[in-house]
Amino acid sequence: MSNQIKKVISMNVKTLTLLPGYLGRKIQKNWRVIIITIPFVWLLLFFLFPFFIVAKISVAELKIASPPFSKMFEWTGNGILSVRIVFDNFIYIITDDLYFNTYINSVKIAAISTFFCLLFGYPIAYGIVRSGPLAKPIFLFLIILPFWTSFLLRVYAWMGLLSDQGTINNILIALGIIEEPIQMLYTEFAVYIGIIYTYMPFMILPLYANMEKLDGSLNEAAADLGSRPINTFFKVTLPLTMPGVIAGSLLVFIPATGEYVIPDLLGGGNVQMIGRVLYNEFSRNTDWPVASAVALAMLFLLVLPIIVFQYYQGKSVEEK
Repeated sequence: MSNQIKKVISMNVKTLTLLPGYLGRKIQKNWRVIIITIPFVWLLLFFLFPFFIVAKISVAELKIASPPFSKMFEWTGNGILSVRIVFDNFIYIITDDLYFNTYINSVKIAAISTFFCLLFGYPIAYGIVRSGPLAKPIFLFLIILPFWTSFLLRVYAWMGLLSDQGTINNILIALGIIEEPIQMLYTEFAVYIGIIYTYMPFMILPLYANMEKLDGSLNEAAADLGSRPINTFFKVTLPLTMPGVIAGSLLVFIPATGEYVIPDLLGGGNVQMIGRVLYNEFSRNTDWPVASAVALAMLFLLVLPIIVFQYYQGKSVEEK
């Protein structure tokens, strides 16, 4: 082996030896940029990219082909790039009463379910915070325990409880409260029960995290100043827990609006929500452009009010 080859090999070995240290210094120097870049790349790949695909399909035309929609960009015979965008799908869902009524019904069911989750979840979270050091982890474990079982199994369990020959009707008949089974399954009532039960932990956990940080001496100070417990709650506790209320409400309202499984199984097709309409358009009608337009309309329906709310909330915080 010549001296020149030995020299090249030694230089390469030295470079490989210094490389880990060089990379370590680079990472240490630019760690802030790397940490910020990782979530942005994640959002770009798994949110923005699929969003643009759905947006592209929503302005296409239905075609009997695979995939079942027209191309946005296409080269003509003269070598000219042709761009075709149509908004007929959005006009169709705006003018058709089915989609409008379904949107309204979805928002109504999600809003009422969120209200009851808050109504029941707030005292539960407050009770967990005020419980002793031994009881607190047990209560939190009971809140998280349903997540250890399959979501579908829990919904099917409610179908057994709410059916005409189910547990609830049998107990009511045995107690003599009713003589005939009450129709609970395949009604809007069953959908409310399923959504409230399923999303209750998403309300309790943010409330608990927020209440855990509260200073208990504030309530004691209010009591020393002569404030009644109800007045203390509305003037001290509730305003301080509003971040948890808002976070929990958003975590319940947003997924509940697009819920599909619960209305389909517990509603039995009698309760129309936007998730079921999306499924029908994609799978049964194979109308991907209309389904994409429905999905985008639902996204704007949910996201825009939240953006406006956060904007004005941020301004109010700055003014204070």
